[in-house]
Amino acid sequence: MMPEGQGAPASPQAFRSSPDRGSSGPAACPPPQLPAPGSPESPAPRRGAIRASFPQKLAEALSSQYGLNVFVAGLLFLLAWAVHASGVGKSDLLCFLTALMLLQLLWMLWYVGRSSARRRLKDTHAGARWLRGSITLFAVITIILGCLKIGYFVGFSECLSATEGVFPVTHAVHTLLQVYFLWGHAKDIIQSFKTLERFGVIHSVFTNLLLWANSVLNESKHQLNEHKERLITLGFGNITIVLDDHTPPCNCTPPTLCSAISHGIYYLYPFNIEYQILASTMLYVLWKNIGRKVDSHQHQKMQFRSHGVTLGSVLGLAALAATIGVVVVYLIWIGRSKPRSESALLMFYLYAIILLILMGAAGLAGIRIHRLDEQSLDESKNPARKLDADLLVGTASGSWLISWGSILAILCAESRPPYTWYNLPYSILVVVEKYIQNLFIIESIHREPEKLSKDIRTLQVVTVCNGNATSLPSSCFESRPAAGDVAPQGSEMPHAANGNMCLGEVGSKEEQKSWEGALGPACHPRFLQGNAQRRVLRNIAAFLFLCNISLWIPPAFGCRPEYDNGLEEIVFGFEPWIIVVNLAMPFSIFYRMHAAASLFEVYCKI
Repeated sequence: MMPEGQGAPASPQAFRSSPDRGSSGPAACPPPQLPAPGSPESPAPRRGAIRASFPQKLAEALSSQYGLNVFVAGLLFLLAWAVHASGVGKSDLLCFLTALMLLQLLWMLWYVGRSSARRRLKDTHAGARWLRGSITLFAVITIILGCLKIGYFVGFSECLSATEGVFPVTHAVHTLLQVYFLWGHAKDIIQSFKTLERFGVIHSVFTNLLLWANSVLNESKHQLNEHKERLITLGFGNITIVLDDHTPPCNCTPPTLCSAISHGIYYLYPFNIEYQILASTMLYVLWKNIGRKVDSHQHQKMQFRSHGVTLGSVLGLAALAATIGVVVVYLIWIGRSKPRSESALLMFYLYAIILLILMGAAGLAGIRIHRLDEQSLDESKNPARKLDADLLVGTASGSWLISWGSILAILCAESRPPYTWYNLPYSILVVVEKYIQNLFIIESIHREPEKLSKDIRTLQVVTVCNGNATSLPSSCFESRPAAGDVAPQGSEMPHAANGNMCLGEVGSKEEQKSWEGALGPACHPRFLQGNAQRRVLRNIAAFLFLCNISLWIPPAFGCRPEYDNGLEEIVFGFEPWIIVVNLAMPFSIFYRMHAAASLFEVYCKI
């Protein structure tokens, strides 16, 4: 409850019983008491506060530039190794990454040790429990991946450098401590040693981004080798096929175990990739929260409710089961023979077109419900929510780049195999569906919780002063008074029902229009009111959540028609198109997982 007094709105009960109000309207609100200029309560900013903000802005700029330089240097190491640059080997790259991880480990140990002696302010929006649970799951699989890499090093120890054994051990220790750090400190709002902490956190952000880029590069090299072999089967013999083989130049003992370990590593890379990018986003929110002033708005706890979402869950699970079946058949058929490969591509396009149409329709229905409801939006400062929205749009651009490239290739190609025509509606739907889904998610995460929104509308009406506008439209009187909400006898004050209060009788038409604009949707009928509306939105969120998980699986596990149909390589050239796909595909894969995480938050918030 907001305390009543100067600067606080009066409650409805106090408003009804006020003895000083006139007979035709509410009591006049006392004029606000502004502090005299120069007084201690003057709102003018203090010079000391302005001067104190300058070093922090400078520290933010310096730390961000430091992080970008580390990232650029690491990317050059990755590029040099990828193109077999003279004098730069894999051991040099792994030494650089290991040094970055060790430096981050030292900082995290110092931070954890210093934080144990003091309590920190918390950002309730950051580091949700389900988010930390997700990163823990991915971290466990990342540690398993590290164990496989250690086994791979032991098998090929005769011809591998020691750095290839040190790196997975360091990475496993780094993963364990980082997950512990994020569980305990992802919500921290750092207010001391802010300059030093900015450098430590931004170093951690870009260290994880470089580890992510390293995993993406390793996984992409493996996918590219398989892709080149499939193109031969499809009959694209005019494309230069040169396999980029990084197999160590010695025998592994035992050979069967080494082969199983080698294949298992690449099947676990997608989970490692998601772990690194998720850790970097959580650390970035921690960096943005350094020195932040905490607002008084309390974050409402999100609760997971499984009741009333049968339809959305059943449709989503059906999509997930269909996806697993399509991926299994695709991986079995592709590359076996030309007819089988074409059938695999045709099957994938038909499946994806149907799923994208259903997802687009669900997103449009959710946006339509939001438009009819016109619930108030939460515009408070929230680094975690802003990052979510920026990542949705930014990572969607990866698949948009691939889709527009495919559209242009289909339109400009001299000859087109029949299965490539299905790529045209598929590529268009990828663009449209992500556009619609982004709108639905961004609007949903910015909407006020229902109870909070009603309380705000009540306070806005109760605090109306007796000025030029002295009456409210009678259309507000349609709401019935709640049980037990009885006005005093002889009172001209109407009831406060459903959190919306209306005062007086209808004045002129101009007054009625102005009040309707001020009160917003509180005085208008709503479509699918209350529980029915929330049930429909939860079904939409559940369906889209499972569909995004479904669409994350195919590219993450090697089902990539952008590689396999061969038409884009003919139009753009093999190397340019492969570069585009290798740069854009990681963002497209991350988009689906990030959209699923955002939709889970939307579901819990509804």
